[in-house]
Parts: sequence; C-alpha cells; structure tokens
Amino acid sequence: MSADDTQPTERLPEWEHAEPPQRRAWPWLVAFGIVIVLAVVAWFAAEAVARQIVTGVVRDQVRSQLSLPADQPIDVDIPGALIPQLIGGSLGEITVASDDVEVGGLAGDVSVTAQGVPIRGGSMGGATGTVTVDEEQLRALMSAVEGFPAGTVGIEAPDVTMSMDLELFGAAVPVGVSLTPSAADGDIVLRPTSLRLGESEVGADALRDQFGAVADAVLRDWSVCVAQYLPAGVTLTDVAVDGDRLVAGFDVDGDITVDPALRADGVCA
Repeated sequence: MSADDTQPTERLPEWEHAEPPQRRAWPWLVAFGIVIVLAVVAWFAAEAVARQIVTGVVRDQVRSQLSLPADQPIDVDIPGALIPQLIGGSLGEITVASDDVEVGGLAGDVSVTAQGVPIRGGSMGGATGTVTVDEEQLRALMSAVEGFPAGTVGIEAPDVTMSMDLELFGAAVPVGVSLTPSAADGDIVLRPTSLRLGESEVGADALRDQFGAVADAVLRDWSVCVAQYLPAGVTLTDVAVDGDRLVAGFDVDGDITVDPALRADGVCA
C-alpha cells in the first residue's frame, strides 16, 4: 500500500447558489396607503364643500320664493353622498323644513320631502309635505271662517274643540263641541263628534229637542279652504291631531318645477 493510498480523501467544495436579494414590499404598501388616505380626505373635503354650496343655494331659493326673512332658519337634509348625485344630474331625495313659516294667512311649521329633484331642469319625481299648527295658529286660520267662534278653539287629541253659546228663552247656554278633522276635496273639514252641556255629554238629537233649529249652529260641519294659501300644484291629502298640534299632509305635483300654472296661487272652489 502506497503513501498516497493512506491520505484522507478531501471532499471537493460545493458551489453555493447565491439567491438574489428580495425587495421589501412594505414601502410600496405604505405609499399606496398614503395615496388612498389622501384620496379619501380629498373626497370628503370635496363632498363637504359641495354639500355646503348646495344647501346654501336651497336655503336662498326657499327664502326668495316664499318671501321669508333673510335670517329665517331653514334645515336642509340630503341623504347619501352628494357628489355622485350631482354628477348624475338629480338629487335622489331632499328634505327642507322650517318652523313658524307664514305664507299668506297660513302659518305653521313646514316640512317638504322631494324625490328625484333635477339639477339642470325638468320634472321631479314628486314630493310630500306637512304643515303643523298649534292652537294660536289654528285660531288665526279659523278666524277666516264666517260664524266660527275661532277665539274658543283648542286642540285636545284626537279632536279640535270649540264652544258656542245657544239662546234658550233669552239666556245664553254654552255648548262645548269636539270636532274631528279630516280632508275632503282639498279642504280641512271639522265634523262634530261629541257635545257637552255643562259637564254632561249629550247627543245631537237631545240638543235639537232642547234648542230646536238653533242647534244646527253647532251640529254643522265646518270647511276650511287652504288652497288659496298654497300653489296650485299642492293638494291637501290628510289632516289629524297629533298631541297638541294639528298636522296637515300635502302632495306636490312633480311637474311644479316646469309648469308655471302649478306654481301659481291656488283658488278655492
């Protein structure tokens, strides 16, 4: 055996394959996140500016059209994101409300909700509204009805109340009347539903037996025309007592935005 045979065998070195350095992704993610945040901030800033401009224009138009004082508080609510609605050319829904609004001889708290309101002209989808009046405002409205004792009007849910003196053998006898409100042919109708003589409730027949034809003064229905206070395109639909207030509901013709005749003052039949 030779000396070479006794030498330990050395292993050849293995080649190590160097892998390329990996690029870190997080700086790009941070940069992308910053861009997203800036875009969101810009969106909300633009949305806030657009909302401020649109609501300001609506308030100015309402004050101008209704001849309201320049400082009349008016609430404007437009649900949803405003910018897409502006791009689409119409507001999906808008609610305008104000307290103590006086138009002609009608005064009350007004709220109107409209759908599909065009921005660049055209008919809107339609609208509904309410006018809410308290006792004092109801007395003012009823004072225009001939023969009605407006000064005695009260509101006691679910009715409107009033009292009237009937003559019996030369003496004035006060009769209390509860009147249920409703809407008919565009008028507010107050219909007697209960009567009181002193502390006692009496029926219509008993009242006629006691007072004769004089009783008809309190047994009649009372109609109040409100069309004269509203545009022709606005129609009274319902009336009810809610707590200590009378609430009247209205429908608004969607063509009121394009038809001058519907914006003209209404008339009583």
